[in-house]
Amino acid sequence: MRRPPGRWAAALLAAALPLLAPGAAAPAGAAEQGVSAGRVLFGQSAAFSGPAGDLGRNMRLGIEVAFAEINERGGVHGRRLELASLDDAYEPEAAIANTAKLANREKVFALIGAVGTPTSRSAVPVAAAAGVPYVAPFTGAEFLRDPKLRIVVNMRASYYQETEEMVARLIGDRGIDRIAVLYQDDTFGRAGYRGVLRALERRGLKPVGTGVYPRNTTAVKTALLDLRSADPGAVVLVGAYRPVAAFIAWARHIGFNPVFMTISFVGSNALRRELGPAGAGVYVTQVVPFPTGNRLPVLDSYRRALARHGNGAQPGFVSLEGYLAGRLAIAALQDCGAQPDRTCFLARLRTAKEIDVGGFKLRYDTDDNQGSDRVFLTVIGNDGRYRAVETLRDPAAR
Repeated sequence: MRRPPGRWAAALLAAALPLLAPGAAAPAGAAEQGVSAGRVLFGQSAAFSGPAGDLGRNMRLGIEVAFAEINERGGVHGRRLELASLDDAYEPEAAIANTAKLANREKVFALIGAVGTPTSRSAVPVAAAAGVPYVAPFTGAEFLRDPKLRIVVNMRASYYQETEEMVARLIGDRGIDRIAVLYQDDTFGRAGYRGVLRALERRGLKPVGTGVYPRNTTAVKTALLDLRSADPGAVVLVGAYRPVAAFIAWARHIGFNPVFMTISFVGSNALRRELGPAGAGVYVTQVVPFPTGNRLPVLDSYRRALARHGNGAQPGFVSLEGYLAGRLAIAALQDCGAQPDRTCFLARLRTAKEIDVGGFKLRYDTDDNQGSDRVFLTVIGNDGRYRAVETLRDPAAR
């Protein structure tokens, strides 16, 4: 299980205090903030514009579809679930302002479906100071796995787990040990980079090359030339879909064709659209099942709900993650009965009891705030469609 180092909880809480207006923290007896006779209000600060905008839009879509599905059946104990969403454009300063507004002015019950590591790093202290649960952020950053962060409930596997899977597959399945890394120059990129370093160090190896680019840009050409000179057999890419797509497209253009692997935050459908034919053979690790699969009942439920409430949207990994996040919140609220409060809500999400979301099983305990450890491997085929693969030797991956 995950056991991250560090003492983030106290540091994050201390950092939050100057950001809140006097009296912003909820007083005793106000645990039911965001709950009224007819609704429970959730909040979301995420990127709905900019290079990561597709991620926020699809996380919101999935959550809203899950809420619409339960609302159609009468809600949770007679209350409708609603989502108030604000655009932070994947910028930490905006995430701080949005989180303070949602917690203190909109008075949401909980925050759900935030997008990104740098934004979460900035927003969590604000949420912690206000006592607002921070549920299912779209990030695998290790600092959020610190069990001292009592308000944080992660659903997905961590970036360390994704990058461990990548390195294990590259070396074990294909015999590739000359591995380079491209990463975004911020807390997200460095989190993924550290994951690759850890995985390589476990095997007595180091990256043969590293390249960086600034967040919210596609300025990747210098990094591309640096990595090409290192002659790697594979490049692990830790970034958003537009810069990752730009890097791969330029690499193909100049005849630089190692194995490309990228982590789930890239946003699979967006990456595929950006790359077009240049995407064939690109691997993406996922933290949710294949959205068009049929092994789990929740996948059928997701597709039916998306068809009914998704305004024509097609199934995808990010909206599925949002849907699962919504279902997780619904399960906790249902267990808390007719008078839900944050104490019960967080206790339900931080206990050892299994939460079965239509076959997608999540397990928490008091020292483990991450529900799933699953990492799934996918590849873009020559037809531009994703395929699930078991190993890098799978014929579907060629």
